[in-house]
Amino acid sequence: MPMSPLQHNSSPVLASSEVSPQEFSPEERTLLLRLAHDSISSALQRREISLDPPTPHFAEPRGAFTSLYLLGELRGCVGYVLPTCPVYRAVAETARAAAFDDNRFPPVTPDEAPHLEIELSILSPPQPIHPEEIEVGRHGLFVTQHGRRGLLLPQVPIEHKWDRTTFLEQTCRKAGLPLDAWQKGATIQAFVAEVFGDKTV
Repeated sequence: MPMSPLQHNSSPVLASSEVSPQEFSPEERTLLLRLAHDSISSALQRREISLDPPTPHFAEPRGAFTSLYLLGELRGCVGYVLPTCPVYRAVAETARAAAFDDNRFPPVTPDEAPHLEIELSILSPPQPIHPEEIEVGRHGLFVTQHGRRGLLLPQVPIEHKWDRTTFLEQTCRKAGLPLDAWQKGATIQAFVAEVFGDKTV
């Protein structure tokens, strides 16, 4: 069973090519975005869709976040940090969760669904990293301590023009930890994300 989705606050920002290493082809990106849209519309229509990965690549486990935008404003964002299920299933499940289970927003309505713009962030597995090795604009961060955890995607510090220290502090803040927890025993892991959306495929 996949872990419970983690919600991630975001705002409209297009990731640069520096943030998005190319693992997925344009055709694969289009298919995953279509899957995300279909996962939302099928829930509204109460119909089933297949979550069986159509290719071996889509069967590889990946963490994934789905961000929804409506008229340029965030409408939902939910994701899996850890690669606990195939990327194909992760995209479908996080898209549906972003539409209906992000408690910051009311559920997406049938009238809204056709107008949603989707952005996907496909994550590499988190790996331990020393603070001085973190590259702003390349790495996302995952900080854990005392059962608390916080995650920020690679594009977030670019959007806010944060330096490395501020990025670490804000990830600690996201976890509900003191800003200096990264200096006081918190576990720091980094990942890279391939970010693409309806506007960028």
